[in-house]
Amino acid sequence: MRRLIVTAAALTALAATAACSGPDYRNAKPESKDFAFTGRTLDVRAHGTPTDLVATARPGTVTVVRRFDHKAGEKLLTRTLRGHRLNLEAGCRWLAICDARFRVEVPKGVTVLRDGEPTRLKGGAK
Repeated sequence: MRRLIVTAAALTALAATAACSGPDYRNAKPESKDFAFTGRTLDVRAHGTPTDLVATARPGTVTVVRRFDHKAGEKLLTRTLRGHRLNLEAGCRWLAICDARFRVEVPKGVTVLRDGEPTRLKGGAK
């Protein structure tokens, strides 16, 4: 019983310490990945991670920029394109302390869905 109490106290202290200097995606170095894409519709699945969808003038390429800051927990990082579905995941599990954001740059003229639903792109990307 004493061991359980000590373990619980240690985990609580770790969580409190990490929360004080919690992760912030803005402090993370951007990681970019390009995907060849010639389709007309792209379905972006970000699993709850905030994602900016931006129109670009670069035909044939979808660029995914991930910013991920991680303090604790097991990382869950995915960026895959299969057919017309772009699957993005940036999170962590267990005693999870992390923060993430995606930026997806899509060629102009491509119809973009967010989790299967129509959405709009921001214009004027770099």
